[in-house]
Amino acid sequence: MLTFVVFLLCAASTVSASAKGAAGPRLNNNQLYKFSYTTDVLLDRTRGSKEGSAGYRIHTDVDVSLVWRDPSSKDEQLIQFVISNVRFEHVSPRSEKKNIIHGSTAESLMGKTKLAALTKPFLVHLKNGKVKAFYSYWTEPAVIKNIKRGVASLLQVQLHTGKVIENDVSGRCTVEYKAVKGQVTRTKILDTCRTPETGFTTHIQVLGVSRKSSSVTVFTLEDGFIRSAVAEETHLLVLRARRSTATKVVSKQTFTLVGTEAGPLEAAGKDVTEVVKSIDAKLAAVGIVAEKVKSKCKGCPSLLEHWQSQQKLLEPTSLSKASAPRSFLALIQSIRKASKDEILKVLKSASKTSLPQVVDAVTSSQTTASLDAMLEFLNFTDAKSFVLQERFLYACGFASHPNERMLRALLDISKGKISKIDIKESVVIIMGALVHKLCQKGGCNLPTVVEVKKLILNGPDSTKVESEVQMYLLALKNSLLPEAIPIFTKYAESEVGAYSTIALTALQRYDVSLMTDEVKYTVNRVYHQNRRIYEKNVRAAAADVILSSNPSYMEIKNLLLSIGNLPHEMNKYMLSKIQDILRFQMPASKVIQQAMRDMVSYNYDRFSKVGSSSAFSGFMAQSADVTSTYSLDILYSGSGILRRSNMNIYGASKGATLHGLQVAIEAQGLESLIAATPDEGEEDLESFAGMSALLFDVQLRPVTFFKGYSDLMSKMFSMSGEPMNVVKGLILLTDHSEVIQLQSGLKANAEFQGGLAIDISGGMEISLWYRESKTSVNNRGALVVTGNVTVDMDFMRAGVEVSFETEAALDFITTVQFSEYPFLVCMQMDKATFPVSEYVTKYEGLLSGKSAVSHKSRKQRVPGSEFPLHQENSNMCKKVFGSSW
Repeated sequence: MLTFVVFLLCAASTVSASAKGAAGPRLNNNQLYKFSYTTDVLLDRTRGSKEGSAGYRIHTDVDVSLVWRDPSSKDEQLIQFVISNVRFEHVSPRSEKKNIIHGSTAESLMGKTKLAALTKPFLVHLKNGKVKAFYSYWTEPAVIKNIKRGVASLLQVQLHTGKVIENDVSGRCTVEYKAVKGQVTRTKILDTCRTPETGFTTHIQVLGVSRKSSSVTVFTLEDGFIRSAVAEETHLLVLRARRSTATKVVSKQTFTLVGTEAGPLEAAGKDVTEVVKSIDAKLAAVGIVAEKVKSKCKGCPSLLEHWQSQQKLLEPTSLSKASAPRSFLALIQSIRKASKDEILKVLKSASKTSLPQVVDAVTSSQTTASLDAMLEFLNFTDAKSFVLQERFLYACGFASHPNERMLRALLDISKGKISKIDIKESVVIIMGALVHKLCQKGGCNLPTVVEVKKLILNGPDSTKVESEVQMYLLALKNSLLPEAIPIFTKYAESEVGAYSTIALTALQRYDVSLMTDEVKYTVNRVYHQNRRIYEKNVRAAAADVILSSNPSYMEIKNLLLSIGNLPHEMNKYMLSKIQDILRFQMPASKVIQQAMRDMVSYNYDRFSKVGSSSAFSGFMAQSADVTSTYSLDILYSGSGILRRSNMNIYGASKGATLHGLQVAIEAQGLESLIAATPDEGEEDLESFAGMSALLFDVQLRPVTFFKGYSDLMSKMFSMSGEPMNVVKGLILLTDHSEVIQLQSGLKANAEFQGGLAIDISGGMEISLWYRESKTSVNNRGALVVTGNVTVDMDFMRAGVEVSFETEAALDFITTVQFSEYPFLVCMQMDKATFPVSEYVTKYEGLLSGKSAVSHKSRKQRVPGSEFPLHQENSNMCKKVFGSSW
């Protein structure tokens, strides 16, 4: 029996050793392996094009030979590579006019020094099929060493199936091997690769860029050595909001054994280091992972020269044109390469009218030099530069990838002397937005973030000044800190209507999972006025929170039962809100349908209330990429004067949602103008009208039209009818930058940027003579998005740029005639006809200055329209405007 067991163990060990065999490719001594090597890089749109891709193909011969083998292990080898016979060609067929390589040699393209470096021998230490060291010369250009690394990485192969973590030219990556009968397939999981070069991307998913990558190498083996290796790597970069704005990078490598001949003898030595020194003392282990390549721009204009050529396009009169955001994006690219002194020169040389746009661009660049330049240029003790200070702060709020230093700069500004209260408020409000963005990136515990969190969390209770309390609440609203929910819950029941409104609208922005029972009880108490009387707009905000926070059956039933016992216009508003949720099939619709089966909750008496207030939602645009929706909520006082107007625009793509725009106009205490009786709970309100904007998930400082009776009367007699500006400037919406390390050793630099020139204004007019009021929200904008991918080998360059641009206008006007009750209300939401243009540019260039560029474009006009609202509104508009409607 013992003999039998021993026999089985011996047999098992024999099978195991036999199956394992060689760990990687083994070279024979005294033999030279001659390979043909080709690598391609193709740049194009994702769908490709008839004229072919931009890019290059490199052909070389590669001689591979064994220099040294560890006597104790056949799988530890030192291998020499020699590249020769270098040729270049276009990756796609070119006409003679566009073939910029035709007639050129490798030396004329690369230069004598670079060609000599490429053809200089290099060594690879291979152990068990893995590259342990890569030996070359420190003095060689980085791009040459990287090309060599790309060749060396093709000798790294595992001969049995499994998943491992490897270092190669692409970085430290997880790799899966599948071995089947003389063939090994290597699949590199590129999302796992770690490289020294990191990029950045915008925090807004809807406006971001997605990348899909794959890398597969198929090795054909014979007698334990590589006969061929064929690799293909693909990277697709797609703008989520518009998938036609996309680029593709394809890298291919072919490494084929064409023959063998007698080679050099194996060198003697105890270890690798000793052998390398004996060959060439200047050879050094420089690492197999690709190193950074610094691209030099020959003949490029300085930042000041670039600005002087673009200045006219960034004057205020040009901001509604697509040329403005396109120039804005180009200026950002130049600023990101500039020093602080160069940036200050531009800031000091800009005209008074173009300077605010320069401030937008410099701040949006988000480099150390640009922030230093802005902090030196701006003087927050000078009230005259109010516009520049606010543009700087808003650009910080919209920053695509802010860092702790930017937040620290704002914190230091808030602690210093500030000439205007409005700027002080904006600084604190924007700090809340930066806290949210830094926390999203995992930086919630950074020292400055912790300090600012403490400041804004303690802020509301640290002061009795109403404007300061609002400032801290708005900062917390921007921060979306879970720790702020108890604070908002407390202030939701405040006696000051403004506090309650901010707190309730802030709670609506949180994820439903954070809405605890305590929060829900508080919001329901506010709506149902269990403890005190509240203003209508506060109760309406509370209803919005209830309806958007996964309401229970009883919450909905109580809400329905309240209809009929509310002030006239509040009754109509709540009815319209419920009907809008049902029509638009919002999440709460199923519970509402359940509750409406009860005839006590749902009957004619309750659902036939009249009034002019309304709530309506609709689609602005629907496509496979993004869905855009709008909502309009209007609440009036019983006397017919606007109490609250709220317009929202949302974008949704692949499960991500963006609150693109919210413009809210509020008015109160205006009943005395028409000798009307205020509604319950609003008898002692001070005359006030103002406007608040939330743009791309960032709450901005509210704007006041007038406050107090005397201010109201002076404004009424001086009203020009011109709307008041709320937001005006240039915003960097999409900002994605990354370096894609290709397995061939080349690098693809990808830049996607989206710039928006925006002008949002609002106004309110009241005519006592005609007993008519009119509120307007005017939105003007021009959008440009560009995606640029470039492969720059220093001596050769190829790239593709895809872009689209549009100019649009959206107006929302509400006209109210309150000469009789029920008063007449007409709402109009108009979209003007606007152009959409798409462009594709491919380019190839040489160090000598020769280049070839191809352009393609497609333009269309999207017809204007008036967005549909409910039928009652159409009937009202016919009465207000008569036959002209």
